[in-house]
Amino acid sequence: MKYALKILRRKSAADTPVWKSYEFETELESVTVATALSLINKSLSDKIMWDCSCLQKKCGACAMVINGRPALACDTRLSELKGEITVEPLRKFPVIQDLVVDRTILYQNLEAINAWLNGNANASEKQNEMLYEASRCLQCGCCLEICPNFYSGGNFFGMSSMVPVARLLEELPREEEKELRRKYQKHIYSGCGKSLACRDICPAKIDMEKLLVNSNAITLWKYLLRK
Repeated sequence: MKYALKILRRKSAADTPVWKSYEFETELESVTVATALSLINKSLSDKIMWDCSCLQKKCGACAMVINGRPALACDTRLSELKGEITVEPLRKFPVIQDLVVDRTILYQNLEAINAWLNGNANASEKQNEMLYEASRCLQCGCCLEICPNFYSGGNFFGMSSMVPVARLLEELPREEEKELRRKYQKHIYSGCGKSLACRDICPAKIDMEKLLVNSNAITLWKYLLRK
């Protein structure tokens, strides 16, 4: 089988990006974009730079824009793509080189919103389904890439922050919720337009709507009712 990829390349963030086409042939039937990049690099002295780790749809490192849509390279088969196959870096993060981007803002936002436990969790068995759903986030950035309201450095932190916070809101003791509720309202609730494009693009298939509805209820409606 013969394939061709058109890849947006640059040596550094300061360079002008240039599209370059690469052809390769393989007998493998289930070739992914990740496999293709590895095979192409075998014949190149000027290797294509891209991030990867598990290559099993568990870490989110290989997120990139494939045929105009954010996706994981390890989870995207060439046979499923139509027309010309284009590969480029995520657009909402600073480019380091080729397909490698700096996603530091994801972790800075989690730090700013205090997305961690300071003590023991306080969750019941009834909350297990919600906790499991929220634990599957890969922090890949695909949801932010597709979100019309997110931009790096903006006040809206997006679903990559909402999902971990959704879990915390179920686990924090009631007396520790106040500050997290305030930050949730400021950085998630007030900026989300609820287009739910994130739900459709999420590689982990997390039910963003379910988590969002539950978190909004905890931080706003349930809190107001029990005051």
